[in-house]
Amino acid sequence: MNKIIVAGGRSLEGKITVSGAKNAVLPIIAASLLSPEPIRIDDAPHLLDVDVMCQVIGTLGASVRREGSRLYIETPEITSIEAPHDLVSRMRASIVTMGPVLARTGRVRISHPGGCAIGSRPINWHLKGLEALGAEVRMDHGYLDVSAPVLKGARIYLDFPSVGATENIMMAAAGAQGMTYIENAAQEPEIIDLANFLNQMGGKVRGAGTNVIRIEGVREFHGATHTVIPDRIEAGSYLLMAAAAGGDIFVQNVIADHLKPLLAKMEEAGVYFRVVDDGIRVVGEGVYNAVDVKTQVHPGFPTDLQAPFSAFLTRANGTGVITETVFENRFMHVDELKRMGSDIKIEGRSAIIQGIQRLNAAPVTATDLRAGAALILAALTADGETEIQGVHHIDRGYEYIVEKLSGIGAQVRREIE
Repeated sequence: MNKIIVAGGRSLEGKITVSGAKNAVLPIIAASLLSPEPIRIDDAPHLLDVDVMCQVIGTLGASVRREGSRLYIETPEITSIEAPHDLVSRMRASIVTMGPVLARTGRVRISHPGGCAIGSRPINWHLKGLEALGAEVRMDHGYLDVSAPVLKGARIYLDFPSVGATENIMMAAAGAQGMTYIENAAQEPEIIDLANFLNQMGGKVRGAGTNVIRIEGVREFHGATHTVIPDRIEAGSYLLMAAAAGGDIFVQNVIADHLKPLLAKMEEAGVYFRVVDDGIRVVGEGVYNAVDVKTQVHPGFPTDLQAPFSAFLTRANGTGVITETVFENRFMHVDELKRMGSDIKIEGRSAIIQGIQRLNAAPVTATDLRAGAALILAALTADGETEIQGVHHIDRGYEYIVEKLSGIGAQVRREIE
């Protein structure tokens, strides 16, 4: 059994460096399947999800080699069109291999994806977009069998600005004939990073980061070298941990523009921070004013920071309300925080958090990736030693988190029994 032990009450000092973005590198790895030539991806974090995605593309014909934080990928040909169920079920992001494999071979088979159990995330937006490009979709013994001898550009309106659907359609359309317009597209920074990578391979993608993306299909893709953007969710988690635990921390390798909603709420709560060229300095005092937060798709407050922000508010002065509008089942961390003494009530899609003076250590379990970060944040501020189980979720999205926190003075260790 793998668990993380955190002794609370230590102020933090020093520098912590943010890794490459998990939610950017996964679709970029998938997009490498479009090119028969060598691909190099820099700042690829050491994460379970990255390992799984590399295994997925490996079953499809890619050769993947890692050297430190660098990935070398070569896919001279697609040798299989079927992504195996045992890998796909471990990680929802595997679904984005549909677009590039379909564009390159004309057919792909993939089982329904897995991932964190944070709510319904239908893939119908992915499928409707691919069908608009000319694909035929059918179910076959639990697998989606998608075929399209020729993909043709189309005007596609997404009912919801789904990140995964936008990415899948972008990659398929990049190899289609003619122009594709994705309207009501997701606008996350990770979408821009994928578009930049596609363009480095010879694609013609414009408008990424706006709600209308224009893609002119190309016949061939070539090799490329790309550096993944910093992980804004990891950065936000460490900023909140530094503020809550207290001390003087410099969070390095941060693009502050990617964190505007979080920084605005931190400022409203009374956190002192200063943005510089390559990062953000936080001088934490430990207790702040309660604020209200409503999660939204980008450029709103990110749902992936809702759980860490909930933990941040548990010791705030006053009452804060967090309203979750993106996923309907993203308050599973609340019961674990209540085990540590927090005062939280759930009403529908809102969590009402009454700040208290202190939290107490308790045995808790990470129910999903971001819940794990929330529990670590709470443990850093609690009296006593907190034991966190379910840390495989944390390892999906936070590279070397124990080592990084230990490096700034946190008393944290990993135990494997």
